[in-house]
Amino acid sequence: MIVALTITKFHRLTIPFAFIGMAVLRLPLWLTKTCRFWKLMGSGKDAQVDLAPDYRHWAVLTTWDNRADCDHFYRNSFVVKWFRFFGIEHFTMLLDPLASHGLWSGKQPFIISKNKSQHQGKIAVITRAAIKFNKLKEFRQNIKRAANAMRNAPGFVLSAGVGENPFFDQATFSIWTDADSMKNYAYKSFDHSDVIKLTRERQWYKEELFARFAIIDSWGTLNGVSINI
Repeated sequence: MIVALTITKFHRLTIPFAFIGMAVLRLPLWLTKTCRFWKLMGSGKDAQVDLAPDYRHWAVLTTWDNRADCDHFYRNSFVVKWFRFFGIEHFTMLLDPLASHGLWSGKQPFIISKNKSQHQGKIAVITRAAIKFNKLKEFRQNIKRAANAMRNAPGFVLSAGVGENPFFDQATFSIWTDADSMKNYAYKSFDHSDVIKLTRERQWYKEELFARFAIIDSWGTLNGVSINI
């Protein structure tokens, strides 16, 4: 399986077309039968998870059986052309799922190949949660310290916050130099491990997912920074 994530920054004058795209681009994605799973998403300011929405960063996540179908989509699809025409900055990453637990909109979107060798080198992580309405304030009060700890953690490369809903359905995409760095942050960082403990005790989420990926390819820039993986 190939998982593709594209984050696009729109010019302020073209923000209305970003909102329009969130509505009209659903149809061509739905009609693309080789696309196994897709999500059109917004983002926080500067594409960060712990900041309020800025309406300039938008994202599309898709999954494919093979690289050929994915490449065809990125060469020819109306969806990608819309993002490219109205956007002023684009960042795309292709991923190979290594492990995935949980559900996204009631589905397991990432299929893991049976024969996965021990991966070495940089990895990408997606964590996604659907937050309960009555737990939103408590979640927002705690997520910032976990995000700050992540950005300061050894081995951290970059992160981006995306989601179908700017407040209740949120996902964090992050890149790490290796699996050990990611695990040290996840389980040994006080702020992150404490937030994870609170999510269990306070039952903040009605649905959650954690997935880990090998990085196949990347191109473009995010916040003016070229990411070479």
